[in-house]
Amino acid sequence: MADYDVVLLVEQALSPADAAQVRSLHEAIEEPVVYHVLLPLEDAAARVEAAMGSLSGGELLASPAMSMSEVDLEAVRQDSEVRSTSDLARTLEALTAAGATARGEVVTEPPITALAEKVKAVDGREAIILTRPHVVAEFFHVDWTSQARRKIGVPVLHLLEHENFDEQSSGAGEGVTGF
Repeated sequence: MADYDVVLLVEQALSPADAAQVRSLHEAIEEPVVYHVLLPLEDAAARVEAAMGSLSGGELLASPAMSMSEVDLEAVRQDSEVRSTSDLARTLEALTAAGATARGEVVTEPPITALAEKVKAVDGREAIILTRPHVVAEFFHVDWTSQARRKIGVPVLHLLEHENFDEQSSGAGEGVTGF
């Protein structure tokens, strides 16, 4: 009997509740379900730029100007790798604890490219994208789910992390249900 391969693209580590929710989607499938988790590596340079951009004008004027050359990008990159690897390990542990067979990798290419390549490589039957709510990106259809639906030829389900199915469908949680 062939495996039923599901590719998961996640933004951050899944909680045990998130993992149980994902696993519950496939309880009735007779084939062995295998989850292939993709977690994008945090962009170290973007983290530094975001941190520097969050400083107010007053803080910038009051302190000596910090240039990108003064920031240890290698240390930030290594920290990003450690965080992403740790998040992936916690996600695989949560899925395994929920009764799933799970494999995973930290990816450095654009997330939707990695998703499309993995779906093709494992002959994935479906893709699930788990993210935090991204109101603006979803509104303009540039979020991961919209991009994936245009790029891959399998069903794509978008779940919001840390919300159960009832919260997502009722609008009681943080997720966007419409405008």
